[in-house]
Amino acid sequence: MPTTLQTIDSIIEESREKWLTTSHAIHAKPEIGNEEYFASAALAKLLTEAGFTVESNVAGHETAFYASFDSGKEGATIAYLAEYDALPVLGHACGHNIIGTTSVAAAIALAEQTKRVGGKVVVLGTPAEEGGPNGSAKGSFVRHGYLKDIDVALMIHPSGRTATTGESLAVNPLDFHFYGQAAHAAAAPEHGINALDAVIQLFTGINALRQQLPSDVRIHGIITNGGEAPNIIPAYASARFYLRASTWAKTEEVTAKVRAIAEGAALATGATVKIERFQNEVKDLVLNATLDSILAEELSDLGEKVYTTKTGLGSTDAGNISYEVPTAHPYIKIGDEDLIAHTDEFREAAASAKGDEALLVGAKALAKTGYRLLTNPALLAQANSDFEVAKHKKIS
Repeated sequence: MPTTLQTIDSIIEESREKWLTTSHAIHAKPEIGNEEYFASAALAKLLTEAGFTVESNVAGHETAFYASFDSGKEGATIAYLAEYDALPVLGHACGHNIIGTTSVAAAIALAEQTKRVGGKVVVLGTPAEEGGPNGSAKGSFVRHGYLKDIDVALMIHPSGRTATTGESLAVNPLDFHFYGQAAHAAAAPEHGINALDAVIQLFTGINALRQQLPSDVRIHGIITNGGEAPNIIPAYASARFYLRASTWAKTEEVTAKVRAIAEGAALATGATVKIERFQNEVKDLVLNATLDSILAEELSDLGEKVYTTKTGLGSTDAGNISYEVPTAHPYIKIGDEDLIAHTDEFREAAASAKGDEALLVGAKALAKTGYRLLTNPALLAQANSDFEVAKHKKIS
């Protein structure tokens, strides 16, 4: 085992320039969700050259891919999650250039070992983690059945400090469309039905609801259309909201209350309302103690100080994967501890020398974790047991 783990390190180190060149190229050419043509092609090329079979344009996303390396020998299937979308304006201020390249490097290193020990390695190229229209593609991978034959899913996310997987918030992303009747606001207001009034009633109703909500619930929204001119009663108005909570079950409960408020706003103003999800729902992470323990050991052996707590709660569509198979979403340090994602400083760190080293360390830890799971059935069984227990708590 030690010799094999050292071999994995060597494989990743020998191709370090390839990984870093790819990461920097993606960083220099940021593409927002579902437009990551360059990044997707660059990562797919690395996998194809390493002997993976790569299917592009999968799960309803042009820039998604499914890559697999089958040893032809019996064994588990280890999947790595590759993200590569950038943020509007800010570029790679969440470090997805590192995430995608790290997962690909880890997969290629592990694939070499499966020739001897058996098993299969998969890379899921998942666009639009940051959301947007048809965003959060991991939900699409689940819906299209790409998780059915996978035993474990792994990835690692850049951060201000190295840490095991932390809690995340589920998100229901909803658009509210209100339809009324246009009329001259001065000459014939009695003939109008004001759709904007319905939107305002929606905000008012949600604000009244807040004092009856648990502390883990977050509701935040904007008006996306408020009418055309002050002297025209708006025939159409709309709002966009994110509804978040600590579990998907609780998010659905809150959603039912908000839907009722929207329907009440429509009734009160005479408008009609259409409610639709503008991107995939994002589920909370189902934590897996066994996977985090292995990753913590590997990261520590590589010189990282590993924390077991995460500051701040955000959302990630890796949560959708974690409801299907045992999943780990740890963090790797790429800069100062006070580094905050979605900032200019984080973007610069994602292409820094420290970011480069984090990419290599993360790839080694992910590949070695995959190897330990392939070669130790008891560890894999324990990860599955953790998954069943943790998921049951989430949905019960």
